[in-house]
Amino acid sequence: MKKINYLFVAFLMLVSASGCKKYLDINKDPNNPLDVQEALILTPVELYTTTNILGGFPGSVAAYWTQQLAINQAPPEIDSYRITPSDVNNTWSFDLYPAIFNNLRIMISKAEAGGNNSYAAIGKVMLAYNLAVCTDLFGDIPYSEAFRALDGLKPKYDSQEDIYKLIQQNLDEAIVILNTTPSGITAKADDLIYSGDFPSWKKFAYTLKARYYLRLSKAAGYSASTQADLALAALQNGFSANSENAKVSYKGGDKSQNPWYRGTLPGAGGVVLNKTFVDLLTANNDPRLPILALPGSGGGFLGRESGTDPDPNPKIYATVGPKVGGYLLLDQVGPAAPVYLATYAEALFIKAEATLIKSGSGSAQPIFAEAIRQNMLSLGVSTDNINTYIAAHGTLDPTTPLKSLIGEKYVANFLSLEAYNDWRRTGYPTLNVVVNAFRPYIPQRFPYPSQEITSNPQPQQGILTSVPVWWAK
Repeated sequence: MKKINYLFVAFLMLVSASGCKKYLDINKDPNNPLDVQEALILTPVELYTTTNILGGFPGSVAAYWTQQLAINQAPPEIDSYRITPSDVNNTWSFDLYPAIFNNLRIMISKAEAGGNNSYAAIGKVMLAYNLAVCTDLFGDIPYSEAFRALDGLKPKYDSQEDIYKLIQQNLDEAIVILNTTPSGITAKADDLIYSGDFPSWKKFAYTLKARYYLRLSKAAGYSASTQADLALAALQNGFSANSENAKVSYKGGDKSQNPWYRGTLPGAGGVVLNKTFVDLLTANNDPRLPILALPGSGGGFLGRESGTDPDPNPKIYATVGPKVGGYLLLDQVGPAAPVYLATYAEALFIKAEATLIKSGSGSAQPIFAEAIRQNMLSLGVSTDNINTYIAAHGTLDPTTPLKSLIGEKYVANFLSLEAYNDWRRTGYPTLNVVVNAFRPYIPQRFPYPSQEITSNPQPQQGILTSVPVWWAK
């Protein structure tokens, strides 16, 4: 999946130009973006998150490694675990740190100083969200000292546990603001997610708190029961309907297309559905299959087995459906499809798992079935088909209920980073190493980027990609 940066070139030029008004003033830093208004920062940051992260390299790698997608190219490829430090340079050195983290810090600082509290609250939620993405992919990361590198400092890496504390702190601080009334200059159309609506952002923040609490259910020194309690408490204020889902919708024009659409174009490298995912949905007679996927040239749904020789006719394989951003000739649905940051269905799956931990399968069962129902409703599945599917597959396995729960969440989280996070945390769904694998294991993390290794050597950079991150051990 190729990364799409052209949406943001104008923004980067704007940030640079903002400090050039008095270029000859030696007391002014011509590259200092502090004069850029919050409204000019927020939109690009939200687009970076959905386009370059969730629908860009990290999102596509997660979909390959969880065997939702495959690439019709000769192995070893990314879907057979070929990833090098240079492959992640852009994600770290262009997307996450300067474009997202630094710009959010600037936006939050300006908003707090100017009394524009909607930008401060939204900025803290988005900072927490992207900090979680970064630490979940890499493990320990620099943050507390990361923005002092220009002072000659070699920023130390903060532990993943400390980053998770910072994530919850930012969400708590955002919620305090979101419990008040918007003041000063407020976010409106420049907020592509909720148009500055405080109640919606508050529900999103609480849903994220639950996600990140449950993430630590198996972390060393943490109690699954305690994390479940915290998640359940947060969800009382989280999403309560599909209409509240956090998403960025795209206009569909040449410069505003869903990233999965751009990544599944015929010339994008042969991105198709994986055999593991297609076979699962086919075996379950899952009514979501013809929505999430388009049939191949033979009229049926054929998934590609990663690691095998490429087929000279990739059209035989099922591809990503336009409802979730996939390419279809002359169709305008895919280019304008939204990218989701979190959904009501995910919140219900979190609630079901937390309830399973606290009260067992009997109490979790109706929540589990409702999670499936809400995901299907959001995709437009008919009521009859939903009821038929739930009757056949909507009951938790009495022996391994978590396997059933995460298996259904895996389908509901199609093309979401959460499928990769859940697999690392729980071991479900059961995934086999692909044939002709570049490494004899499914990577548990991203390698640190080569640019970072060269410019800021740290002990953590020697950790192998086979080693689980802290919360997955």
